[in-house]
Amino acid sequence: MALFKKKPAQELSIKDIQLPEHIGIIMDGNGRWAKKRGLPRSAGHTAGAQTFRKIARYCSDIGIKYLTVYAFSTENWRRPSDEVDALMRLFKDYLQEAIRDFKDDSIVLRFIGDRSAFSPELLSLMNENEEESRERDGMVLNIAMNYGGRAELVTAIRDMANEVKDGSLDPAAITEELVSQHLYTKGQPDPDLIIRPSGENRTSNFLLWQSAYAEYVIMDVLWPDFTQDDLNQALIEFAKRNRRFGGV
Repeated sequence: MALFKKKPAQELSIKDIQLPEHIGIIMDGNGRWAKKRGLPRSAGHTAGAQTFRKIARYCSDIGIKYLTVYAFSTENWRRPSDEVDALMRLFKDYLQEAIRDFKDDSIVLRFIGDRSAFSPELLSLMNENEEESRERDGMVLNIAMNYGGRAELVTAIRDMANEVKDGSLDPAAITEELVSQHLYTKGQPDPDLIIRPSGENRTSNFLLWQSAYAEYVIMDVLWPDFTQDDLNQALIEFAKRNRRFGGV
C-alpha cells in the first residue's frame, strides 16, 4: 500500500466523479495527535470523536450509501484501563447524543462486532439507536465496536458448522456468498474504498473478508485532523483507479 500524497485544496472537486457505494475508514492516530500536543490520549479520542461526527454526516450529505468506521477493535482491550474506560465513556456520550440529535437525520445506525463484552447500559443504548433509526432510508452507518476481522470469520464458521451439525446446511452448499451472509455486514455490498489516515500501512484486522477487492487510500494525516477536503481527495483518488477485480 502506497501513501497517498495530499494535493492543494483548490484541486478538489467531487462533482463529476463516480462515488463509491461503501466506504470503510480506519480511524487511526488519536493517541499520536494527543502526544504531539502534550495531552492525554483521552483528549485525542475526544477530538477523534468530533471528527467522526463531521465526516459521517458529510458522507451522508454527498450520497454515500454505506459507511463503516473502525471505532474499537478486539485488540484495543489490551490498552491501559484508564484509556479503555475513557473510550467507553465516549461511546456512552455519543450514543446518548445520537438518540437526541439524529432524530431528523436519515442515517441508519448499526453496530457490528461482538457485543458480549459491553456493559448493559451500553448495550441498551446501542439497541435503542438501532431501533430508533431502523425505518430511516438514508446512509447505513456501521460502527465497528469490539470488532476484529478474524473473530468475525471464526463466528461465521462456527455458525455454519452448527447448521451442518443440525442438518440444516449441506457442506457442499457453502459458497462465498453464503459466508458473506454469515458476517456482521450481511445484506450489504462489500466496501469499494477503505481509507486509513495516520500513514500506517496495514489492515489492522478490519473487514478482512469484505475488503478483498477494496481500494486502499493511505493518508498522512492523523484522524482528529482529517477534514472533508481529505475525504474528497481520497474519493478523487478512488475514481482514478482501474478496478479489474482479477480480470484484464
